[in-house]
Amino acid sequence: MKNEELTALNGLLKGLYMGIHAYDHFMENAKNHDLKQTFQTIQHEIREQALRVVERIQNLGGTPIEDAGWIGAFQDYLVKLRVPHEDEQIIQKAIEGEQLGIEMTEKTVRGNLSAESERVVRELLNQDRTHVRQLKAMISQTA
Repeated sequence: MKNEELTALNGLLKGLYMGIHAYDHFMENAKNHDLKQTFQTIQHEIREQALRVVERIQNLGGTPIEDAGWIGAFQDYLVKLRVPHEDEQIIQKAIEGEQLGIEMTEKTVRGNLSAESERVVRELLNQDRTHVRQLKAMISQTA
């Protein structure tokens, strides 16, 4: 069970690293100052999530991955190419990314976690759902 839990948590960590990089690209292309600040706040929260997962992996005696790996680097390149240049479309891409992250997290960790790790992941998922609500509110502000 412990190895499955560490594998699941490292998979989650890889996704968090990809999310951090995606927000770099969103901020790079966003024009609205308030939108950039929202993206910075969300990215900061994702960095904090990654630190919590790193600590959890270490507490379980495992070794956390340090980056998203070559697949993550390739996906980062694709994200950079596909980031639109209009704020509303960038927000929509961020929403899609957050929703995909939520789905992937739920699949990655399903049935593979101890009670403590599950509690941590639930908190992260709740924060991700809050990000989606924030971003949806930003769309209505830019429209």
